[in-house]
Amino acid sequence: MKPTPRKPAISAPPKLAKAPHFVRIIGGQWKRTRLAVADKPGLRPTPDRVRETLFNWLASLAGAGGGELPGWHCIDAFSGTGALGLEAASRGANPVLLCEQDPALVAQLLTLKTKLAADAVRVERGNGVTAIERAPAGSVHAVFLDPPFENTALYAPALRAAARALRPGGVVYLEAARRWSDEELSALGLIGYRYLKAGAVHAHLLQQAPDAAA
Repeated sequence: MKPTPRKPAISAPPKLAKAPHFVRIIGGQWKRTRLAVADKPGLRPTPDRVRETLFNWLASLAGAGGGELPGWHCIDAFSGTGALGLEAASRGANPVLLCEQDPALVAQLLTLKTKLAADAVRVERGNGVTAIERAPAGSVHAVFLDPPFENTALYAPALRAAARALRPGGVVYLEAARRWSDEELSALGLIGYRYLKAGAVHAHLLQQAPDAAA
């Protein structure tokens, strides 16, 4: 009896390298500029569709037409890729502070600032809540809050600081894993103005509560 021939071993197909992940600036002078998204825990750039809706909301408040935010003072407190703050600067916001703790992401933001010749943008390594607290009261048109969803302890102090920093008519953009209730926001000096849900993202546009602004 002839031995059964052994089948040749089938090697596993080689793993394909992950395609680079990018988001794009949607409008303004740097429209279509790609921003690389690093593979880091908690880094979750605001989806393009949500950013487009957000900046349509902001442009309607600015009343300048063309999606522009001329002269807006903005703080992107947990900047990550810089998608929110750079989008604002692309549309004419000035000054714009990008605050980020991760040194590699800070280096990436500094490279982008140089590449875009973004004189209106300042990149700072540090704590986002502290950056908002340093802003003079009543000085900021927009504060962008998009911290890692798992860092829930950041939300309340960041919202409270942002409410104090807002100028009349200013707004806070909050991105979270859940919808914040009117009662929770009111306790921090804020009220809801716009809201949308896209997948796991709950996007809130907030304004100062009337009693906080008084």
